[in-house]
Parts: sequence; C-alpha cells; structure tokens
Amino acid sequence: MEAVFNKYNRGFLIVFLFIILIEALHLLDIFPLDHILAGFLRWTALLYLIFYAIVKKKLTTWIFVSMLIGAEIGYDFPLVGKELNICSKIFIKLIKCVIAPLLFGTLIMGIAGHANMKKVGRLGWKSLIYFEIVTTLALVVGLIAINISKAGVGIRPMETLEKVPEVAKASGWKEILLHTFPENFIKSIAEGQVLQIVVFCILFAISLLLVPGDKRKPIIDFAESLSAVMFKFTEIIMYFAPFAVAGALAYTIANMGIEVMKNLLILLATLYVALIFFVLFVFVPIALIAKIPIIKFWKYCSQPVSIAFGTASSEAALPSAMENMEKFGVSRDIVSFVLPTGLSFNLDGTTLYLSLATIFVAQAAGIDIPIGSQILMMLTLMLTSKGVAGVARASLVILAGMASSFGLPDWPIAAILGIDALMDMARTAINTLGNCLATAVIGRWEGELHISAENEPNPA
Repeated sequence: MEAVFNKYNRGFLIVFLFIILIEALHLLDIFPLDHILAGFLRWTALLYLIFYAIVKKKLTTWIFVSMLIGAEIGYDFPLVGKELNICSKIFIKLIKCVIAPLLFGTLIMGIAGHANMKKVGRLGWKSLIYFEIVTTLALVVGLIAINISKAGVGIRPMETLEKVPEVAKASGWKEILLHTFPENFIKSIAEGQVLQIVVFCILFAISLLLVPGDKRKPIIDFAESLSAVMFKFTEIIMYFAPFAVAGALAYTIANMGIEVMKNLLILLATLYVALIFFVLFVFVPIALIAKIPIIKFWKYCSQPVSIAFGTASSEAALPSAMENMEKFGVSRDIVSFVLPTGLSFNLDGTTLYLSLATIFVAQAAGIDIPIGSQILMMLTLMLTSKGVAGVARASLVILAGMASSFGLPDWPIAAILGIDALMDMARTAINTLGNCLATAVIGRWEGELHISAENEPNPA
C-alpha cells in the first residue's frame, strides 16, 4: 500500500488540493455546488487523508484525520453522530482513572526522588524558585488570554447537559480552604479531588525525606515503577484517542451545529497567540537578563524543540535537549539535574494551556467564574501541573481532574479533544524550549555556563 501511495502521491495530492479549492469557493458562494455533490467531494478528500494516515501510521496523523471525519459525520449524518458520544465518554473515563496513580507516582518521584537536593543545595532551590516563577507567569498569561478572547462563550449547550454540581458554586474562603485538605485519601481518589490528592502526595513525599534511606527506598522504587506503568497506561489509552476525537466532534456538531468549530478555532488561535506572547515577553527578557545570546541559543535548542513539536512528547525530546545544552556550554551537572526535573516542575506551555482550557470549559458551560475562583484555579494548577506526564496529550488527565474538582461538565472537554492534537504540539514545544532556557539560566546563575565558539549544535 505504501508503494502505491508513493507512486501516485503527487496525483492524489493534486486532486486533494483541487477539491479543497472547490469546497472553499462553494463555502464562499463563489462557485455554489449541489449539496450531494459537495458532500461527495468532501468524502473523497477524506479518503485521501485516511489513505495518508494508514501509510504514515502515526497517532497524531490519525487524530487529525479523525477530527475531520467526526466533523463530517456530525454534519452529514447527525442522527449517527449523536450516538457516537459513547466513544468520547469511554475515553474520558479511562483518562480519569489514570489521575490518582499518575499524580502519586510522579509527585513522589519528583520530590522524594531528589533526596540528593541536600547535596546540590543551592542548585535545587534556585531551580525550583525559577520553575515556580515562570510557570506562574504562564498561568497568568493563559488566564488573561482566555478572558480576553472568551472563546467558550456562545456555545449552544447540549440538551443532555447535566446540572453543575454544587461544589462549583461554593465560594466561601473557609469552605474552599477546608476542601483543599483530604479527610480520606481513598475518598479523594473516588471523588476525583485532584487538589486533595496533590496535598496528600506532597505531605507523603516530605515525610519520605524524613525517614532513613533503607525505609525510603522501597517506596521510591514503587513510585518509580508506578510512574513508568502509568506512562505506558496513558500511551495505551491514547491509541483510543482517534475514535474519541471522531465521536466527540460528531456528537458535538450533531447537537450544536457546525458553528461550534468557530469557538474551537478561536480557542486554538488564543493558545498559539498566548504562547507566542509568552515567548516574546517572558522567555526573551529572561534570556536578555541572563545575558544568553538568543540567536546562538536557538541554534542549539531548535532540534529538541522540533522533536517535541512533531512527537508532542517532552520525553522524546529529552536526549537531544541534554546533548545540545551541554554542547551549548552548560555543565553536565546542571544539565543532568535541571532538564529531568523540569519535565515535572517546569511545563510552561502545559500550565498556560491548562489555565486557558479550564476557563474555556467554564465559559462553554455558561458558568461565570469570579476572579477569586479563577485565582484559586491558578493556585491549584500550580500544583497539579507538576504531575503531568511527558507523553502526548497527557495534560487531558489534569484538565479532566480540574473539571471534576470544580464541578465543571465533561462535554466541553470532549469538544476540545477535536483540536487537542494541534494544541498539544505547540504546548509541548514551549515546554521543551522553557526547560532548555531554564538550564542555560541556572547555568549562568551558578557560573557554569561557558559558551564556546567552537561548539556546534547537532543538525536538525
């Protein structure tokens, strides 16, 4: 099949582009077509994309194609589209079941697994302080961006929308503070209370650091194994993502009409604009203050950033990032500490996305969240984002958990699934760029950044 595709790819591509042109002219009423003929042409174009996805055998490609298939099914066959919601419901259930063990494993490893922080001392504290400041700025940018664009406002609610739980409406500071702390860890897991799970895990990890090493090691080893298993679990779940994406968009468009795509495209544009703003007005000033040559720095980090964008995985880009940052002139000790730690504690793109997406979900559901509650969400995300896995679309785990914690409905998340692949690539690329910058800044801070004109980055 691949040989056939490669042989006739040019012809297929020409036909595909021609169909796209005709459909565009049809939508603009420049070249009106019969409804049946227009549908036939759209499905012909989709067949090309399906063929392309089969040949490429990449999950991201399939997700993108499934997005278009789902939209077409919802538009042409609304009765069928309304029945496909089961796919997105199954996916969201699977995502939610990962939340607690994933947070437990990654947070324990992220805190207690770095017991050598006492040895690196100042390096550890400087890194964590830097991470918190930059990720907080990312959260603020995300909140401001979504409140300006209001991408979720105006989506017609589905008839099947369930009532918002009362938890979402609780606004008293005493109730909010009390709700932060768990009374029963198992109960917190059962109810999907992410913040309570995080508080328990942090206290548990700190307690681990206070016990002797022989008693600490088995639990850390268990947390490491649990993290590895849950990463694989998440990867397996993501193979179901194309079906979930197709079902989610088919159901969404069948119930809300094609107009919902306008909101999703506004959300996508909001994210990309916010990320560009963040790079220009946060990353660039930090680099200038740290006296890091921006052009040369980009030459070294462009390869890992490209890998992160293409694979939507921070972990996939980690080996290249470590190698190139060392070639850039950062000492090996700094690179080996900051970059791996940054995978859990410095996810700038993901934290920006989570703040933006959470408010989008509330806007879509017609829930007016006051600024005080938005600040609480930001504080919650400061903690929960530290447990996001470095694999593709793992931030959906945290988003689903946030929705449950604040009593927000699931259906807007199902709508986001349709464009999440495009959003994931951008936020993961910013995660990797932010970790590379953090490595260079900490290296400069510690006097262990020695940029040599002889060093050359690996070719991308």
